[in-house]
Amino acid sequence: MSAEVHHEEDALGRAYDGRLMRRLLGYLRPHKGMVAAAVFCLIAGSALEIVGPWLVRVALDEAVPQANANLLALLAAAYFATSAVGFVFEYAQALVTTRLGQGVMYDLRMEIFRKLQRIDLAFYDRNPVGRLMTRITSDVETLNDLFSSGVVAIFGDLFTLVFVVTAMLLMDWELALVTLAVLPFVAWGAHLFRSRIRTAYRDIRIRVARMNAFFHERLTGMREVQLFNREEVDARRMDEINRDYLEAHLRSITYYALFFPAVEVFTAVALAAIIWYGGSAVLAGTTTVGVVAAFLLYARRFFQPIQDLSEKYNILQSAMASSERVFTLLDEPPGIGEQSVEQTATGSGEAALASPPPSGATPSFAIRGEIEFRDVWFAYVSPAGAEPEWVLRGLSFRAAPGEKLALVGHTGAGKTTIVSLLMRFYEPQKGEILVDGIPIARIPLETLRRAIGLVLQEVFLFSEDVGYNVRLGEERITDDDVRSAIREIGAEPMLAKLPRGLAQPLGERGSSLSTGERQLLSFARVLAFDPRILVLDEATSSVDSEVEERIDRATARLMAGRTSIVIAHRLSTIQGADRILVLHRGELREEGTHEELLAAGDLYARLHELQFASGRV
Repeated sequence: MSAEVHHEEDALGRAYDGRLMRRLLGYLRPHKGMVAAAVFCLIAGSALEIVGPWLVRVALDEAVPQANANLLALLAAAYFATSAVGFVFEYAQALVTTRLGQGVMYDLRMEIFRKLQRIDLAFYDRNPVGRLMTRITSDVETLNDLFSSGVVAIFGDLFTLVFVVTAMLLMDWELALVTLAVLPFVAWGAHLFRSRIRTAYRDIRIRVARMNAFFHERLTGMREVQLFNREEVDARRMDEINRDYLEAHLRSITYYALFFPAVEVFTAVALAAIIWYGGSAVLAGTTTVGVVAAFLLYARRFFQPIQDLSEKYNILQSAMASSERVFTLLDEPPGIGEQSVEQTATGSGEAALASPPPSGATPSFAIRGEIEFRDVWFAYVSPAGAEPEWVLRGLSFRAAPGEKLALVGHTGAGKTTIVSLLMRFYEPQKGEILVDGIPIARIPLETLRRAIGLVLQEVFLFSEDVGYNVRLGEERITDDDVRSAIREIGAEPMLAKLPRGLAQPLGERGSSLSTGERQLLSFARVLAFDPRILVLDEATSSVDSEVEERIDRATARLMAGRTSIVIAHRLSTIQGADRILVLHRGELREEGTHEELLAAGDLYARLHELQFASGRV
């Protein structure tokens, strides 16, 4: 990845955005009790900050001059009690705010995950998985910092400043003004620090994004890296990225190393001013030693929150950037599954389809399996202003219930796109797709997809056990059903060699199984769900002849009485289809049985001849 490439994660936006902050604070509503407890602890803890110096003033100005040992002991006990109670409030605040932040994180993660489950596949075509993982992990964690130590700490620091300034003004307003005289210089230093650290922070985020992208790509493509001996080249590239990241961090550390000692210097100037002006006032008899001592303590308590506020600026800025990205994701247009089902019942079947069944329930109607495409046009997302690159062009065909339909054609002809549109992973730009004579846009998405069993060329298995990968958490499918499906598909030898049988974990993406075994397991999954429509997309292309023969026997039984759509490059696998559709550049060019198409001597016959010549038939 070149140094010039910038990701949308790099943008920081404004350090504070009222609209985003109001939306973030909305996540506190379910946690009102904890918010109230946190605010109480903050106010109480900040109020206790002013008690200690005040007790010191009383001790020096009243107890010591009067030699009142009882009063001195009482003041000492009060000082200790104040510190102890302050510790309790600080401890309670840390617990409450941390729990509050974790609660908000939990709510946000669940909301993001549910959103990601419902978003259309087109969204994933244009958003890398690594970027989405950042949303649900790093960005949410940043917002946790805002709620647990950012917003709460900022309010706590502000309360402390207000209470301390009020106490100083009540005690001696002239000495208070002298103490606060350095504030303009502190504000100037804080402004410089924030502007510099903002740039440094942006540089760090850019380099983190580059490093994550580089790691993800190289780890994903480790087979190619090792195959072509790119280890040294990639190591040098990683060294450059890592060094840039280190230098950006060192710059931010430099700014911190300058700012905090600078605040200490301003604090020392304020203390010196208190000693000089206060000492002169003591000598003149216009103030007391106790007041000067109290101001020295107040000054320390005053400048500490200023340091904290400047540091919390980073948390606030980071949270604004993270919240903008999170809300951009949450504000994605409703997915296909979220769109309302049109309430236009023109018959008993459509009336039953007007509302989706409860989750996990069997629909009260049965899809027969008739499929029809009417003048369907489809193009994947094109750049703004560009002419659509049509994948399907006016495609029309019909599959009767129980019919075995085969789709053939060169790569890119639109075969897999037909399946994606049937399952409503995407929506066509023109035309209409119907199941049992009902437009699929009016069929509840859960009902539609329950009726379709899909086996792909590339099988995805979860890192759960065998049983889960067949039933996918469906409670109505028992272990006996799973074993029956595995037995019918001819995969019992695979199950027998696994030490824990159905409870055997398969590893990431089923890495402990061979390609053929993963394919067999995907067939068992479809058998277990017993769909009305069966779709096989190059489903046997990755298995050997023996495994393919077992699958053919099982699928022959599975196809009986079901509508089946088979996509295959190897024409030998679809010769027994009731009807074959030959696609070319998104258009239906030929239609008929295997014998009829061979006799026609057109595109299908040429494909057959090419495969026969290459030995692939």
